[in-house]
Amino acid sequence: MAMNEPGIGGLIEKTGDRVRVQLERETGHAPEQVWQMLTDSVYLGQWLAPGSLEPREGGRVQVDFGNSGTPIDCLIQAWQPNRLLAYSWSAGDTPERPLTWELIPRGQGTLLTLTLSLPLDGLVAISCAGWDSHLEMLMAALEGISISFPAARFRQARSVFERMVQERLAA
Repeated sequence: MAMNEPGIGGLIEKTGDRVRVQLERETGHAPEQVWQMLTDSVYLGQWLAPGSLEPREGGRVQVDFGNSGTPIDCLIQAWQPNRLLAYSWSAGDTPERPLTWELIPRGQGTLLTLTLSLPLDGLVAISCAGWDSHLEMLMAALEGISISFPAARFRQARSVFERMVQERLAA
């Protein structure tokens, strides 16, 4: 992972008219524990937002951010328990924003990789910063710690990702 600030960074590359972003986190928790946080509706609100996820390929994902974001309503494209989960981070007529979670066992823990496919628009840095912040919330939730959305980290991450976008996508 390319790091520009302590703990903030990722891979960003242009692929046609889209941007591919990859964010990673290492955790000392087994893939089964990480998978449960990603897929069990009871835990979604601890690190993302209240919602539900039907645990199967073709299952529905619904997440409601209330007044702070667009409600998500999409279908799961890939479902391989404890290994791979893919769905689109979109709803209605909004542009498709597919995302893929990959869990790779690493010793006693897990390497968690989030890959985003974003439209090439002015929201790339904001999307990256938002996911970076939610990944921090996920890491805390795995430790049994509840934290609010880390607004200061979001602002710092947005600045880092804006620089990365300018550097890597200007060509």
